[in-house]
Amino acid sequence: MLDADLAALYGVTTGALNLATRRNPGRFPADFMFRLTREEAGLIFQIEISKVGRGGRRFQPYAFTEQGVAMLSSVLRSERAVAVNILIMRTFVQLRRAINEVKDLSRRIDGIERRIDVHGAVLDDILKALEALESPVSEERREIGFRP
Repeated sequence: MLDADLAALYGVTTGALNLATRRNPGRFPADFMFRLTREEAGLIFQIEISKVGRGGRRFQPYAFTEQGVAMLSSVLRSERAVAVNILIMRTFVQLRRAINEVKDLSRRIDGIERRIDVHGAVLDDILKALEALESPVSEERREIGFRP
């Protein structure tokens, strides 16, 4: 999640949130929080870019992983921070469950497709045999009877 989004949820300014993380660097290693590159930030803020001095961001935003969001509740010590952190963690759990359900559904579909491939080959053989039965046999037969 981006720092500005988390700051809005926690009810603090983005500057205050980033200041709290800078004051506690040991709690936010690179796998908890990282700064977006210009290209990544450009994709996010294509429409919202403003010039320096007229508002907007002067620095690239920070992105927090699930562990970084959990660590924020220990840095931002307010009742709202704890309540918001609980909601965010529950959302991450639900998201993980949804992803696992999609993976399970994908495995089931793959199994069905494999069975269809096996049965499809058998069905092809049956259809060919039926077509062979439907087509007339073209054997040349002699006429029966008397010829002068």
